[in-house]
This record gives sequence, C-alpha cells and structure tokens, in this order.
Amino acid sequence: MPTPHLSAAAGDFAEAVLLPGDPLRAQHIAEHHFDGARQVNAVRNAFGFTGTYQGMPVSVLGTGMGIPSASLYAHELVAEYGVQRLVRVGSCGAVQPDLGLRDVILAAGACTDSTVNRARYGGLDFAAIADFELLRAAADAAEARGIPVRTGNVHSADLFYDPRAATGYFDRMTAMGVLGVEMEAAGIYGVAAEHGVRAMAVLTVSDNILTGEKTTSDERQTGFDAMVQVALDGLVRDAGR
Repeated sequence: MPTPHLSAAAGDFAEAVLLPGDPLRAQHIAEHHFDGARQVNAVRNAFGFTGTYQGMPVSVLGTGMGIPSASLYAHELVAEYGVQRLVRVGSCGAVQPDLGLRDVILAAGACTDSTVNRARYGGLDFAAIADFELLRAAADAAEARGIPVRTGNVHSADLFYDPRAATGYFDRMTAMGVLGVEMEAAGIYGVAAEHGVRAMAVLTVSDNILTGEKTTSDERQTGFDAMVQVALDGLVRDAGR
C-alpha cells in the first residue's frame, strides 16, 4: 500500500504511531524503546519503524518540521494504513518563565497562526484539542513514573524564525497561559478530527524563549526519553481501558 511519501506495505504500521519531527529521534525511539523493531519506511528519510512495547504493537515515524509535513504524514497514516492513535513526541520552546529545560508538557490544546484548520472547518476557527482519554492515560502514566508534567495549551507556529518575535509576539502567549511553542500539534489534531481518529502531543522543553536557556541538537535527538516513556506507557494504559 505505498503512497507518494511512504513505502510501507499494508499492515506495516501499527494502529498507534509516535510522531517525532526528527527522523533520527524516530530511529532512537525504535532502537531504545521498542522490542523487535524493524524499519518500514525510509522514503525522503522519513524513517519509520514498527515493533512492540510491553507486548503492544506500536510504530514511530519522523514527520519532518512544520504543520504541512506533519499533516501530510498523519493523513496518509490514517487514510491509507488505518492508524487510529497519533501521538506527537517533540520539542518546544517554553514561553512561561517557570518551565525549565527537559520539562514535559501534555498539550491539551494547540493554538496556531496556521490556516490549515480553517480550511478544514469552512473558514471558521477550530479548537484543536487532544483526545481526552489519551491525555488522561498519559497523565496517569507520568504520575506512575514520577515524571512531573504540565498540561495546557501550546502554540503551533508556521514560522520558526518569526519577525514578530521582536514586537512582543510571545508576550501575548505568556499572558494567556500558553506553555510552549512548537510546529506540528495543531495540524495533527486537525487531521485526527477530520478523520475521526484520536491524537495528542507530549512535548519536552528544549529551550526557554524568555530566559534564553537551550539544549544542544544532540540532546534534542537522543536526550528526551522521559516524554517517550510517558507517551508509550499512556498508549498501553489507553489500550487497556
């Protein structure tokens, strides 16, 4: 069942898929968290793997950066491979001063300056929110592991280097309680709503936009395992409900 962007055969993807932006993070997740991992996609270096976690079949696919790329892969996974649960595992820039490096965020909702969900929703504003059961399962999993999490809104940006940054752009987010800025969740939530499947995002703070603290690129690739554990344990809990 290859698509223009995925070479996997029918049945190669599990019904639950983790979606990091970085394809090398996808490889790291498969190698360090999956049992019996096998590669199912390498087209355009969007590395995809399928294995098991605590006996549950699960896949991971690197989506690349940004809502257009993530939405494309989410759509094909759902429409062509029958995926039912999409969990983004990615990095974000915090916009609250009390969030530190490597803190874990559960994205209950995703604001955005992208218009993709307006296109899906007939030109109106669409509230891009996580599936509650997935969110609750991830929160329970984090508590069981002793991993502190913050739950709330994030912002999915179209631009990484945004010229509005110098004009108080982030101050509005801080004032309205947004926790962090990333680039994919709102698009994935929109795809899930459009197709009647479930999605959520678990994020790690890679930098704090307000304080200037930041991690290295290598740390972002392989050093964010706490969020992966929360995501995987949450999927197992959700499957057992």
